Amino acid sequence: MGLRAQVQRSLEDREGFWAEQAKLIDWQTAPQTILDYSRPPFARWYPDGTTNLCHNAVDRHLPTLADSAALIYVSTETGQERTYTFAELHQEVMTMAAILQAQDVKQGDRVLIYMPMVPEAVFMMLACVRIGAIHSVVFGGFASVSLATRIDDATPKVIVSADAGMRAGKVVPYKGLLDEAINLAQHQPKQVLMLDRGLATLELKPGRDLDLAPLRAQYAAAQVPVEWLPADAPSYILYTSGTTGKPKGVQRDTGGYAVALATSMRDIYCGAPGETYFSTSDIGWVVGHSYIVYGPLIAGMATVLYEGTPLRPDAGILWQLVERYKVSVMFSAPTAVRVLRKQDPSWLKRYDLSSLKALFLAGEPLDEPTAAWIGEGLGRPIIDNYWQTETGWPILSVAHGLEPTPTRLGSPGMPMVGYNVQLLHEQSGEPIGDNEKGVLAIVPPLPPGCMQTIWGDDARFVKTYFDSIPGRMVYSTFDWGIRDADGYYFILGRTDDVINVAGHRLGTREIEESINSHNAVAECAVVGKADSLKGQVAVGFAVLKDPVRYSEASAKLTLEGEVMALVDKQLGAVARPSRVYFISVLPKTRSGKVLRRAIQALCEGRDAGDLTTIEDAQALDQVREALGQAMGVSGEGTSARS
Repeated sequence: MGLRAQVQRSLEDREGFWAEQAKLIDWQTAPQTILDYSRPPFARWYPDGTTNLCHNAVDRHLPTLADSAALIYVSTETGQERTYTFAELHQEVMTMAAILQAQDVKQGDRVLIYMPMVPEAVFMMLACVRIGAIHSVVFGGFASVSLATRIDDATPKVIVSADAGMRAGKVVPYKGLLDEAINLAQHQPKQVLMLDRGLATLELKPGRDLDLAPLRAQYAAAQVPVEWLPADAPSYILYTSGTTGKPKGVQRDTGGYAVALATSMRDIYCGAPGETYFSTSDIGWVVGHSYIVYGPLIAGMATVLYEGTPLRPDAGILWQLVERYKVSVMFSAPTAVRVLRKQDPSWLKRYDLSSLKALFLAGEPLDEPTAAWIGEGLGRPIIDNYWQTETGWPILSVAHGLEPTPTRLGSPGMPMVGYNVQLLHEQSGEPIGDNEKGVLAIVPPLPPGCMQTIWGDDARFVKTYFDSIPGRMVYSTFDWGIRDADGYYFILGRTDDVINVAGHRLGTREIEESINSHNAVAECAVVGKADSLKGQVAVGFAVLKDPVRYSEASAKLTLEGEVMALVDKQLGAVARPSRVYFISVLPKTRSGKVLRRAIQALCEGRDAGDLTTIEDAQALDQVREALGQAMGVSGEGTSARS
């Protein structure tokens, strides 16, 4: 049965369809009730079934894959590599579970994990779900104030951390940040478990902090059975930014999540037991949860845990790892590809990539020039997929496990099974036609794997996601989209990233696509700047492939004119940016998302706001400098320094 037919069936016969998919995982008690939707918009999937995420990711593979690779750890920062078989992973997880139990961690208790990309972080995640504890992974190196808010919201009994992480050859100490966060927080953890990597000075606080090393030795042979849990028991909390400034704790269930991931691994990513999956994300983000840890392991695949960047030791490292570990499925972000696009393209041809079935990209819109460049360079299918922290797995993509649906440049694809996707008018809430811009929404119930609620705040869950479109109880993605006549969707950017120029509403994505199509541009960001005449004007910030060629002011001025003319030609004069500035790096979060709101604030002379997730603070300095040079004030008056 093809993709469209399967999607239609999954909506018309939800219970029958998802009862079949439930057979992809192991149950201790098979569910008789598939969906309880008695309290819209809250959906409870498989509520009378019992299962366990760790069992499905590890234990159930032991009879057939015990000696096969499960976790492949590679750190180009420290030069370490190690492969753990499923049997070895099983024991490491039981050891960590025993350590947690020794700290009185029980079912329903929270464990906050604040760690770099090291195997112990994965062991600890799996150990939590093994015993029914709820993990909350916070990106390693997160600022103390932001970490404190997560500690207070999740109220963890135990925090697990490390002395330091490494990024681009630089040590990032964690312990000082963690100590400060605990001092700022109202909630105090009972215990702090510390992994000493020998990268930074580690001072343990007596009575609170424990060194993991002797505990691991003590419990090295521990046997800890899985705790069979109700399928709707929470598995983890993962925080995502909120418009109010208070982070939203996305709460995920157990059984529905396992079924959704198993379904996606079969139908979307086409992974098979014994193969290798490589996601370049971080376990601090949703991609790391779903497609570094749980998804590949549930599918019986080896998963690569990579601590490093796409450029160290050289621009071929990712492809070298594909060759070395015979990676069959790879998942990365358009940002990483744009970084590589500025390097010598010969790096794409130096390694044997014959094992690679496809490269999947997600996390931000994939522009056509980037997709075309990497597709041509690798000679492998490039498959976009669109989803959110809240959904946990793709909303839009193509499902080659169901049928060989062709991809379409600029589009992440079509709705996946379980998602009743509609494009709605932002004011009337009415469905719109093909080739019309609307808000991408999902008619509930949300399918398995999606968030259950916001941790501790059901009212906020409803108000945030289901009350934004007048007259309709639908889940809003807060993204603009267009659907073509063939059913392919195109994402045009956030609904709050729309630029209103003299009454014309323009998505930043459209203008960015146009600027990116200039052969001198590697990547760009477009924001709307307040204008007394037009309401808003577009302002572009572009990174060049060859900045040396345009180092002179006159060359930049000429190039700026070319870019503006290109946008004028492709989108019309109303979309032409008022200015295009050239900088060497865009301000981004550590997960690769461009900080457009911060850029917009600087353009309008406002404070840049919360920058706890920024990858490189100097990137915003470049924006300030560019604006200051153009205004002749050397950056003064454009904003307060963060």
